[in-house]
Amino acid sequence: MITGTRLDAAAAVVTVLSNRSEVTDWALRYFGPWWNATSVNPSSVCAEPVVIAEVDPEAFDALTALVKDGRPVEAAVYAKHPLLLAHDGEDIIATSPQEGIAYRSTPASGKVVLVGTDVQPLALAAARLARESIRGQLLREGWAVLHSSAVVRPQDGATLLTFGDKGSGKTTTALLLASHGWALLANDRVLVRPTGERDVEVVPWPSAAALGLGLMHSLGWDVKAREHLEGGGSFHPTQHDSVTEALLAGDHTPLWENARRERKVQVFPDQFPGLFDVPLSIGGRAAGLLFPQVDPDAQPDVVDGTRTLTEDDFMSGATEDRYPDIFGQARGVDGGGRESARAEVAARLAVLPHRSVLLSHDVPASAAVLTKVADSI
Repeated sequence: MITGTRLDAAAAVVTVLSNRSEVTDWALRYFGPWWNATSVNPSSVCAEPVVIAEVDPEAFDALTALVKDGRPVEAAVYAKHPLLLAHDGEDIIATSPQEGIAYRSTPASGKVVLVGTDVQPLALAAARLARESIRGQLLREGWAVLHSSAVVRPQDGATLLTFGDKGSGKTTTALLLASHGWALLANDRVLVRPTGERDVEVVPWPSAAALGLGLMHSLGWDVKAREHLEGGGSFHPTQHDSVTEALLAGDHTPLWENARRERKVQVFPDQFPGLFDVPLSIGGRAAGLLFPQVDPDAQPDVVDGTRTLTEDDFMSGATEDRYPDIFGQARGVDGGGRESARAEVAARLAVLPHRSVLLSHDVPASAAVLTKVADSI
């Protein structure tokens, strides 16, 4: 039986179809209200972009053989998985032996077909490609992608965008504000476009949130997480087993995969409201920019700062390291948006209030400073 989930974000739409309901159920849960995910009758899908994902080992073998049949092949990495890429006429074909998934993309129609050997990696891959379809459509319509967390004031849609390098406190800022009257719109990146004479519209980029064990503990969420696991619940399957073990043991000591990468709790979007009482927002308009710094022992405060938006704050070039447009979804548009769109967004954001804040591991004090700053914008 074929099932379908339709995603609708701003003016973009894509439908995920599959012969396994787990695939479409995954998209329904993962994108949820952020992108208006709804179950649909597959027979109602017409000419709109579509991602077809089927568990079919024989089709996987056949498409993999086609990729390797002597045509020019290019090696690539997509979502941390190595791929072999080739062309079959106008189509882009690829295989990922590590995932057990083969791909056929037809950029002109927006159709992407995935065939795989196992349902779970297929569900994750189908969601990634559906999200890339939405992004590609919006980029072509003048949107851009910012490397930013975001929260929205429910009363008027005013949106605060938080910028910074890894470890600067983007996620911490968003979650502290979302725990004090604001709604979470995104924890790592957002889609934006100029609208009207001076506004910047903001919509979510749904993704699992990576939260360090220390942050979970400081927010008081580690107890809820442990109870969730003890009750048979789970977090996103990309979460490392050692993180799950630490949560169950009540250990919030950071776990390091190497000197620079921390293993973190991987929280589903729907677990923010369902498990941690953090409301979600589906959109807003930019009202101010925050630039946090974290010093564990400092006194939280507003500080002097000269940080402004730069080209590195758009998800393109070196910043975009996980989802290059190898399947032609954006049809040549830069992953962060057209240069004209990025320039206009940057110019409009430049005139909004900018605030630099110093945060610490004192959560109540940090939350108080952020709330005061947010209310003043």
